[in-house]
Amino acid sequence: MRYAYGLTTAMLLAGSAATLATGFAAGAQVAQNEPAQMQTVAPRIGAPSSFADLTQQLQPAVVNISTRQRVKVQNNNPFAGTPFGDLFGGAPGGGAQTREAQSLGSGFVISADGYVVTNNHVITAEGTGEIESITVTMTDGVDYAAKLIGRDAASDLAVLKITGTKPFPFVKFGDSHNARVGDWVIAIGNPFGLGGTVTAGIISAVYRNTGAGGAYDRYLQTDASINRGNSGGPMFDMAGNVIGINNAIFSPTGGSVGIGFAIPAEIAAPIVDKLRKGQAIERGYLGIRIQPLSEDLAASLGLPKKRGEFVQSVEPGQGAAKAGLEPGDVVVKVDGREITPEQTLSFIVANTAPGKRIPVELIRNGQRMTVQAVVGKRPSEETLAKAQSFDPDQQGEEGGMPGPGADKQTGTIVQQALGFAAIPLTPQIARQLGANEGTRGVVITAIDDVADAATKGLQRGDIVLSANYKPLVTIADLEAVVKQAKSENREAVLLRVQRRGLPASYVPIRLR
Repeated sequence: MRYAYGLTTAMLLAGSAATLATGFAAGAQVAQNEPAQMQTVAPRIGAPSSFADLTQQLQPAVVNISTRQRVKVQNNNPFAGTPFGDLFGGAPGGGAQTREAQSLGSGFVISADGYVVTNNHVITAEGTGEIESITVTMTDGVDYAAKLIGRDAASDLAVLKITGTKPFPFVKFGDSHNARVGDWVIAIGNPFGLGGTVTAGIISAVYRNTGAGGAYDRYLQTDASINRGNSGGPMFDMAGNVIGINNAIFSPTGGSVGIGFAIPAEIAAPIVDKLRKGQAIERGYLGIRIQPLSEDLAASLGLPKKRGEFVQSVEPGQGAAKAGLEPGDVVVKVDGREITPEQTLSFIVANTAPGKRIPVELIRNGQRMTVQAVVGKRPSEETLAKAQSFDPDQQGEEGGMPGPGADKQTGTIVQQALGFAAIPLTPQIARQLGANEGTRGVVITAIDDVADAATKGLQRGDIVLSANYKPLVTIADLEAVVKQAKSENREAVLLRVQRRGLPASYVPIRLR
């Protein structure tokens, strides 16, 4: 039985207190988490007898962040456009209406003059909505109108600015390089809008990859309770330093189950510094679509799992294409650094300066080779999202699709081993599927709902272009690959599948 656990961005609050003279008159304080200030409250060894003194000193710098936004919603008045439409509160003529919405999260002050750090998603409007105002509330209940200084969607970080008549309490970033599994941490935030709440726990893992992908899928994992409303709040070590920014949770219910994630300070601090200064954040980009080398994928290739990442597609004109990378390659090392679940290709490349020439070591058809690639500049997250989307109206209709009995050569071996029936792709069928008439392969006509192929998302109408890198023209071609895989004691075969409106992708299918 499978259990699906969602990775949820946790909207939380967090706080710390400290003050520093930055643009203020004499009498300004020093940061609450300065070494001299923390010596008497931070236990050095063993389990702390209490977190009370530490919390009291840090909490004033943790803030509540709320937004007021206007969101467009569709008018669902069934009488819209009729003489009775106004009787039900709908907009004349139907169409979209607007409503007010609010979001709630956490943040923390990093300077005496009022710079505040939080998650980007905390101050991002719903859908097509617009943010009208951002309010920062201190632990003493005083509200401040906040100005957005900078935001970065890729790292999910944002910097705000508030202005007051006296220095604000603030805290500083620590060094998450020194974080170890088992270290005590505390999280301060605003879960479920309850106000300043403190939870304690330990670091469960460092540099955890959640599988969500992206340039910054690299977190500190903790069992300290983190819930909705804690997003953007700080995670402190026992010296009172911010070593992480609470960001997401794994949960089947939406509440804390002891698996929370924080952006490491070593990643956050340089980005926050640039946002605060108004500087552009540039990241490296090769232009490839990749996926981890899962157990099934590794089995289909005869390679060890959890080492390297698989190239699904290559973007024309980008660094990877110019270097000669191809779909089906397995990248095992970049710029001398091994590709592992803890050190992903996306993370290494994103943190490489654009313009740098780097060696990329890969495996192609069982042969190891090295190519030289020049790292490009990563497009914005909005641009990447648009490039990966497709128009649902462009998907093919099922009318005219061949049925499972349309051709006798569906391949008994294929059905038994892979769990689907297929026929050769003809130019006529290719047109019906929206494929180029020159496309070669076999098309799936029926699929066993309990087969691994169905579990992996294959469906009727998908075109299988190749199997274990061997192009397919007939069912016999696919049967030959299946037989060879079984003779080599492989547990899976690697299919390259084309679906209308989507780029071709490699999918490992376990043999039955």
